Amino acid sequence: QVQLVQSGGGLVQPGASLRLSCTASARTFNNYAMGWFRQAPGRGREFVATINWSGTTTYYSDSAKGRFTISRDNAKNSVYLQMNNLRPEDTAVYYCATDIGLLSTTDFVGRHPDEINYWGQGTQVTVSS
Repeated sequence: QVQLVQSGGGLVQPGASLRLSCTASARTFNNYAMGWFRQAPGRGREFVATINWSGTTTYYSDSAKGRFTISRDNAKNSVYLQMNNLRPEDTAVYYCATDIGLLSTTDFVGRHPDEINYWGQGTQVTVSS
């Protein structure tokens, strides 16, 4: 069974940085766009960032733009989310995601989260003083 395994996250103060990692159990996902969502308590899953299959194109939500950086290393079957200048409103469970057939960032953004089939287990990020 294909899995996405996440690591990173934790409790940090406002202004701090964190790096999330997500590793796929199959090299198949090197062929597809990958991305990150987050879900705060009482809210739906919110798109954060996505990267195309080759790592040459990225796209961010307005809240992530300028502070977060998504990257990937296909040799390691992994995608990363570097989060800088974290704010309390960034507090959420963060999920990596991908699906067969999603090649570009446009494909990824155009797919509703309910229609994405492969998810990481989620990682809690808490930003608090």
